[in-house]
Parts: sequence; structure tokens; C-alpha cells
Amino acid sequence: MARIVGVDIPNNKRGEVALTYIFGIGRSRAKMILEEAGVDPNVKVQDWNDDQFGAIRRVIGDNYKVEGQLRSEVQMNIKRLMDIGSYRGIRHRIGLPTRGQSTKNNARTRKGKRKTVANKKMATK
Repeated sequence: MARIVGVDIPNNKRGEVALTYIFGIGRSRAKMILEEAGVDPNVKVQDWNDDQFGAIRRVIGDNYKVEGQLRSEVQMNIKRLMDIGSYRGIRHRIGLPTRGQSTKNNARTRKGKRKTVANKKMATK
């Protein structure tokens, strides 16, 4: 296992795919990083040498926010929305979808497990 910015990336995968194990790096950004570092995207991680590892670490460290720094920035953005009381912030606070999805039938991921409400019996005359 190789370690870049505190994440173990798998040795048996191509460089382009292995870098996506880092939070904040997807396929397109991984391609750009490898291009800047001068590493072939099709070479597996186990075949990288120390110079290539150093170049990749340098490119990621200098140009991109990843892992803890990115996670904290995202959390701060959500906290800011909640503090100013915007619509999106209120939706975050009460645990409902923030991007306009319907909540009558779906949205189970955000709302959590169903809470069944018992029916009231009809009062007899």
C-alpha cells in the first residue's frame, strides 16, 4: 500500500483509478494530476518509483484541497448556511433534502427509517 496525503492507495490498480481513493479527487482530476506530475496514467501504483510518488505528492499538496482540509471546508459551508438561516440551511438542520426533491413518498436516505404514526379511531355517536 502506498500512502499519499494520509490515505493508503491500492498498489494493484492503475494510477488514475488509485488516486480516486483520496477524498476530493475523481477520475478527471486524477488524470490532470498524473499529467502534471509526468506519470503515465496506465502504469500501476506498484510500478511507480520514489520520484513519481514525490511529484504526485507535490502536485496534490500545492494545487488541491483534499481529505481533511476539504471535509472541514464543506462542513463550514453547511454551518454557515445554517447560521444565516437560509432555506438550504434550515433543510440541513431538520434533515430533509436540500435540493428540491419531493419528500411525500421518497427521501428515505435523508429522513431516515420510517416512523409509523397510529391512526386515531373514529368516535362513535
